[in-house]
Amino acid sequence: MRVLMFGWEFPPHNSGGLGTACYGLTRSMSKKNIQLTFVVPFGSDTQFDFMNFLPLNVKVRRIDSMLGPYMTPTRYREERTYRQGVHMYGSSLFEEVNRYAEEAKTISASEEFDIIHCHDWMTFKAGIIAKQLKHKPLVVHIHSTEFDRTGGNGVNQTVYDLEREGMENADAVIAVSNYTKQLIMRHYNIPDYKIMVVHNAVEQRYGVPFKIETSDKIVLFLGRITLQKGPDYFLYAAQKVIELDPQVKFIIAGTGDMERFIIEKSAELGISRNVLFAGFLQGDEVDRAYQMADLYVMPSVSEPFGITALEAMRNGTPVLISKQSGVSEVITHCLKADFWDTNDMANKIIAVLRYKSLHHTLREHSSLEIQKFNWDIAADKCIALYNHLVP
Repeated sequence: MRVLMFGWEFPPHNSGGLGTACYGLTRSMSKKNIQLTFVVPFGSDTQFDFMNFLPLNVKVRRIDSMLGPYMTPTRYREERTYRQGVHMYGSSLFEEVNRYAEEAKTISASEEFDIIHCHDWMTFKAGIIAKQLKHKPLVVHIHSTEFDRTGGNGVNQTVYDLEREGMENADAVIAVSNYTKQLIMRHYNIPDYKIMVVHNAVEQRYGVPFKIETSDKIVLFLGRITLQKGPDYFLYAAQKVIELDPQVKFIIAGTGDMERFIIEKSAELGISRNVLFAGFLQGDEVDRAYQMADLYVMPSVSEPFGITALEAMRNGTPVLISKQSGVSEVITHCLKADFWDTNDMANKIIAVLRYKSLHHTLREHSSLEIQKFNWDIAADKCIALYNHLVP
């Protein structure tokens, strides 16, 4: 089976869960003799050798484009202004999406493939063009929707229209959770029979040590500092915890458009001495952050899946996740709270930090539970879908 896959990030040049998912999925598929051509936008001013990261049977085709991870119209405009004299790219994010699709047309014409697999809205037009050109089945993979990214407030109509166009033109839609499937059915009017749920997984690593000993109790937030991820609710819960235990330190690792607001809010709440900002982490730094934490908190407002929770469990770190997340469907040895219920969140943080038996039980059981998550399972489901769609 030959797959033409369109994405917009791929390790090591990635900044979120989509890149992690694409790598895990393609790596497992490649071991099952699936031939993949992965098309990714990559600026001409950025140099990187993908060869050390490519799984067997995966070929990367690059398109010179300013499209990037979690790009917004405002960020695209700012980036284009910063790169003065760049005239080859679209004047707006949506023009660039169209230009990317036209550039991808050349790749589609030159590649031989049996099926097309697209990840999230920026690639959907490229996938539709490839389908029209070669008359091959199209699968669109939904990792996040505009309703997740905006919390349902201020939905960008153009992004929504592109998402819906992709799903309507697809022969099948993959959702990363039942939570996302229900959202797609409700807001995009895509029928149940067309949607297949394929939960994300995590790459297993053996011999990873548990947490590093530290005199401080550490609670970790790791992710994009955006409305979707709930960093403000993390702070409000932190304030309640610090009132009861001033020795607890809260680490926020990541970057995003709410970063300045969160820094200022921590000062406003009077907890800035207990809140440390680690910036964007990658590679081994991420594992070290999990290992030094006593608890990982994922307070997402709307989380299609939430791979970071699995990464924390893999590192032996207990987790507290929002009930508004896809990963809450598939893990049991963790604590759960509504993202808005900061009292419940604070109480559960205190419980994990105070009661060693609870901490130990969560750590031990989650470390066993994480072993059932494997990208091979997700790959098998995708391959079964391919076989069903390809004549």
